[in-house]
Amino acid sequence: MKHCTGLNCLRAIAGLLSLVLSDACWALEAVDIAAIRQQFVQDHEPADAMTLAAVREILTKNPGNAQRQNIVVAGRIGARGIEPFLENKASFVLLEIPTDDHAAKPGHDDDNCPFCKKRNMQSPMAAVQFVDKSGKVVPIDARKLFGIQKGRDVVVSGEAVFDPKLAIPIIQLTADHIFIRQPIPLGR
Repeated sequence: MKHCTGLNCLRAIAGLLSLVLSDACWALEAVDIAAIRQQFVQDHEPADAMTLAAVREILTKNPGNAQRQNIVVAGRIGARGIEPFLENKASFVLLEIPTDDHAAKPGHDDDNCPFCKKRNMQSPMAAVQFVDKSGKVVPIDARKLFGIQKGRDVVVSGEAVFDPKLAIPIIQLTADHIFIRQPIPLGR
């Protein structure tokens, strides 16, 4: 048996690394984003979507019960001044959709509006994640997977849990479907 020495050893390691990396790159290229998107995106908006506040109320009716419940919630992607998305994860944060007209104006930024900031401090948020069959978060950025961005209104369904003991009121939602609302044209 020949021993691995200096340059020969490096060549052998480089060869093995190139095989491993080419297989890893092939695996990443083989991911069919369209098929994954089709698994989660709905064509029609569910009729029974609730507000985040209503979901929190339902989830806290039985204190001490941390059981997951199936819910459908409508929300706006945002996170009170921080980035609502996790890079390379099918995950984002939802805020309550404002019910007043001023928040629907083009260019309105909830993070820089004093009225919206005050209102949002009182309302819950939802941490949404889409998982694969093994229970791991899908490793594709939600912006790329669903074509969404901060400020977009969506309806998400899945299993939710809420722990009222947390310092920040946040609903944890493992989603199985998403409906992406189209922006309302101006003048309507």
